[in-house]
Amino acid sequence: MIIRLLAIGERMPAWVDAGYQEYAKRFIEPWRLQLVEIPAEKRSKNSDMPRLMQREGERLLAATRRDAHLVVLDVRGKTFTTEALAKQLEMLQSEGAALDLLIGGPDGLSANCLARAHARWSLSALTLPHPLVRILLAEQLYRATTILRQHPYHRGN
Repeated sequence: MIIRLLAIGERMPAWVDAGYQEYAKRFIEPWRLQLVEIPAEKRSKNSDMPRLMQREGERLLAATRRDAHLVVLDVRGKTFTTEALAKQLEMLQSEGAALDLLIGGPDGLSANCLARAHARWSLSALTLPHPLVRILLAEQLYRATTILRQHPYHRGN
């Protein structure tokens, strides 16, 4: 199952790229993790923020796969334990679904992204920097797949 992270923003700091790659390279078949970076709109103090977010959202949605189960990362979304996340992945895999996860830009996701999503997931009630979300999400997805493979990486209680 190919899991794709579609994220607003390019040219991340080296520590973000290194952190993401550290977990992405660990995935073992049938699991793979791919990152699709979508350029952020240029922002200024006079920017029309709703319009910028709408354009970013259009580009995110255009990059999604038609057959994908679409999940947005949203602070107001559903939270999971790592074990519950593993069960979600197992369910999607058994249904033969592709999984596309959308990570918004500095101002979040557009209303059209939220409306099109099959689900909203939250990593935390805290506001997290969007570059850090890539790393946290990659690690948690990797951890969830190790649970499914009964690999000792996840040593839950």
